[in-house]
Amino acid sequence: MKYQVPKGTFDILPRDTKRENKWKESHRWNYLEKVIRQLASDYGYLEIRTPIFEQTDLFVRGIGHTSDIVSKEMYTFADKKNRSMTLRPEGTASVARSFVEHGLHQFGSDQKFFYIGPFFRYDRPQAGRFRQLHQFGVEAIGQPCPEQDLEVIDMLLELYRRLGLKNLELKLNSLGNVDTRCMYKKKLLDFLRPHFSSLSPHSQARFTNNPLRILDSKDPKERSLLSGAPEIIKALDIDSQAHFHELCHLLKMQDIPFTIEPTLVRGLDYYNRTVFEIISDAIGTQNAIGGGGRYDELMAQLGGLDFPAVGFSTGMERILYAMERQNAPIPVPTPPFVCFIPLGEQAKAVSLSTMYQVRHNRVSAIINWAKKIQKALQRASELNVRLCVIIGEEELATGIAQVKNMRSRQTSHVKIDELTSFLLQTGKTCDI
Repeated sequence: MKYQVPKGTFDILPRDTKRENKWKESHRWNYLEKVIRQLASDYGYLEIRTPIFEQTDLFVRGIGHTSDIVSKEMYTFADKKNRSMTLRPEGTASVARSFVEHGLHQFGSDQKFFYIGPFFRYDRPQAGRFRQLHQFGVEAIGQPCPEQDLEVIDMLLELYRRLGLKNLELKLNSLGNVDTRCMYKKKLLDFLRPHFSSLSPHSQARFTNNPLRILDSKDPKERSLLSGAPEIIKALDIDSQAHFHELCHLLKMQDIPFTIEPTLVRGLDYYNRTVFEIISDAIGTQNAIGGGGRYDELMAQLGGLDFPAVGFSTGMERILYAMERQNAPIPVPTPPFVCFIPLGEQAKAVSLSTMYQVRHNRVSAIINWAKKIQKALQRASELNVRLCVIIGEEELATGIAQVKNMRSRQTSHVKIDELTSFLLQTGKTCDI
């Protein structure tokens, strides 16, 4: 039987064998993670790692039982003691649980975390959507001010700038507080009720359970209908209104263009006040490349202190796909510095000994077991190796190895007992 990866998942390989999805190459993921970690360091965010699975109730309470994620998309299973567990579908609930469980509030009211990892949603696979997805996210906990909202928005945009992404659009909205949303839901239902029969079955189900999510409909007819719907931003409480106006002012002060999108609600029920998305024209109809917002009530809902918080998440698959579509530059992997080509058993022993000595001194080295020199040199050329060391019977007899520079095609002769020091010197200076 020939096995394949489960639907909605994929392998990340050293190179794309089909030359169709270069964004799946591992060196691109390594580069993205390197940029992310440097960005997090520059903005003062520390890494947090939470389990791949958690108690199901954490996500039901944290995300909301009426959300699509909880009601349709979670991978939930019973463990051997019949406890309900769920593969994490998003990162914020887990970070909030960890913050509360470990009493991290004791370290102050200005704490910043980031995470990188896989998440799981039983979704219909399509461009930019997978059942195992990878996200980079941040959570800034403790500060209620709009300046903190500005920081996380700027941080996400700065990530995309450092990666060379273009043609991005920031969309912004505010959901106000709990009272605002309750009042607005009534207004929205009053508006939609006469049009109920025209709504899709999906939106009709949301009408009762989560009417705000109807605003997120992608159906063209519903989008046209919703253009006349009341706007939540016009129903904000005084504090949320002041918060939103100040955030807009701060964005303008930093020359960050944005569009106010009255129907933007995001897909998670814990959001309040600020919500935002960043849109890319490079990833098709599912064009949100990242987004986030405030979740000031979540800590208290999970049994912790009433700590305000704001964060974002961005899909790493979507970033890499957009980079490929826009031909954003990605550095090529650093090739091995030296390749040993031994000819004969004694030459193998000498080559192995020398190779491990240079490796242990942090000079990259590989060995090729091909019996023909030309075949070994061809493979070294394909790998973009800098030097090839050839040792055969003749070299052993004279005590002098051949060192071929694969760029200049010139051959040097180096004493075998001086080969290690020669390679270490040239490997660290790259000057030969």
